[in-house]
Amino acid sequence: MFYDEMFPSPSEQEINPAIRLFGKRFFADQSAIELLIEFLLIATSAKRIEDSENGEIDNSNVLDGKARDSNQPSFSAPLPPIGTLYNWKRNCKLYYSPKARLNLKLFAFMGASRLDSRHVVHREQYKILVQKLHEAIKLAENGRESDVIRTLENLFLGFQGAGFGRTWCAQSFLPICKGLLAGETIWNETAARKTPPSDWEEMLGNRNILLTMNKHRFLGRGGEVLYLQVCNALKQTLMSVLEWNEKTGVGLLDEETHPLYLHDELQQHLDQLLEVCPPTLTAIAEFIDALDDNKTVECTDGKDNDLRYVSAGYCPIASWQEGYLFATELRRICLAELDVIERLRLMELACAMQLLRSLSLQSVRVSPLEHQIAWPGYRFAVTAPEENDSGAKRLSRHTVKMAEKMIYRALRCDQIQDAKDYLGLVQHKDAKEKEKILKEADSRYGSKLFLSMAKKIGLIVPWRGSGARFTLNELLLRLLVVTTVPADGRLTYDRFKQLVEARYGLVFDNDGFSRASAWAEGKKEGSSGNGRDAWLLEMLDASGLLIQLSDACALVHNPGSKREKRS
Repeated sequence: MFYDEMFPSPSEQEINPAIRLFGKRFFADQSAIELLIEFLLIATSAKRIEDSENGEIDNSNVLDGKARDSNQPSFSAPLPPIGTLYNWKRNCKLYYSPKARLNLKLFAFMGASRLDSRHVVHREQYKILVQKLHEAIKLAENGRESDVIRTLENLFLGFQGAGFGRTWCAQSFLPICKGLLAGETIWNETAARKTPPSDWEEMLGNRNILLTMNKHRFLGRGGEVLYLQVCNALKQTLMSVLEWNEKTGVGLLDEETHPLYLHDELQQHLDQLLEVCPPTLTAIAEFIDALDDNKTVECTDGKDNDLRYVSAGYCPIASWQEGYLFATELRRICLAELDVIERLRLMELACAMQLLRSLSLQSVRVSPLEHQIAWPGYRFAVTAPEENDSGAKRLSRHTVKMAEKMIYRALRCDQIQDAKDYLGLVQHKDAKEKEKILKEADSRYGSKLFLSMAKKIGLIVPWRGSGARFTLNELLLRLLVVTTVPADGRLTYDRFKQLVEARYGLVFDNDGFSRASAWAEGKKEGSSGNGRDAWLLEMLDASGLLIQLSDACALVHNPGSKREKRS
């Protein structure tokens, strides 16, 4: 099952059942913003696709920041060319070349990092960067260079996106522009105490010991899985997409059912996404990063003809369906008339929702037939933020528990536990060790990951304590409208709910709750009066997303885009 159902085909054995089921990997230590950062990091990096058996970049070269000569051309466009996608064989892996941007991170984040993590070499390099920047600043009028430096430092610190409290090099910027996208770098404090470097150059010379750039602890490969899902989706035939769209009722626009059209649209919009900010910001970021005469860049990233490449993971082949939905949602977010921060917040949220959808759908695919219902195979009963209906709360809590149970069971399904290669991996382990493997899969990659990510984005409340239930906040509601209603278009309120149910498995009204009850409890719950979803209408109206035509008819409106308008 494992090797035959992943894209690209894994070249290593994997004992973790969650990675065997969901791909390599969704991980509890990776936040929603880091999912987006990693996705955009791949999209903006140089990439190439190589045969994992007859042309693989070996790990030693990856760690040394070197890559062997390759006949495979690299590409820097957000997505592989369409011909490359169609000819992408499963034994070929994706490699990408992330920038480290150590000087820029040091300049921006050292003052916001823990005192005990600031090695003397880091402090000395920081002083050198400030001095070089001081010398490079030429003021036309009266002023102080130190004020400019302080302003620049505060500017870049203001774009701190993830890693608060970590060492400066393990933090990440908000993906406002290409110049702020950087790969993960971990400072090895223990190794530094054993082999203390005397200066920055010696640190870089021993970077394989003192710096870890390939462990994926925070940029944990979740963004890689999302990227590969999109690539896998765009490889599909038009007929496959049309049949799936018709069968599931996900309501794609006619043009969106064409993989070639969607590929071209995403290629264009993802390329433009990080060009909204003035190019001066990227220019300043790259200038600061190269202040030490490119020594850091050459050591950690390699020269243009000798880049440091790392291999991406893999995703389930069957996940092309949720990958296709994710691709259309990214396109619609890019089309929406939003400021850059709001767009990134919605994309971050879309990445988190895609993670939840991926865990759920892949679990459904290996679930027993009992309680199985129409696509997407699960229903989450969504309640008002301040819900007073005890019946609604009870059912919503049941669907939360059922979501956890579904993922829990999926990791223990026969397809995984009885696979020959898996049995070979665990045959020498006792029952206690096998249970430990499953518990880790639950807590870091499975049901607990689902629960924690849903709580982080506000889809499940409360944050602590019992009684966890599904709900919406304003930002989640905005995402549902932008990704479900066509740009500058309108849908009837009932049609909007139908599409949200088909795309996300979220239900709000009596009929939807009945389907949720059938899934979670094996029986349909009877209606308990009208107006169960009145709170949703009020939220839409308060957000300016509802047009009330009459008491019986309302339209959900997507403000749309000035760049492209469709009805």
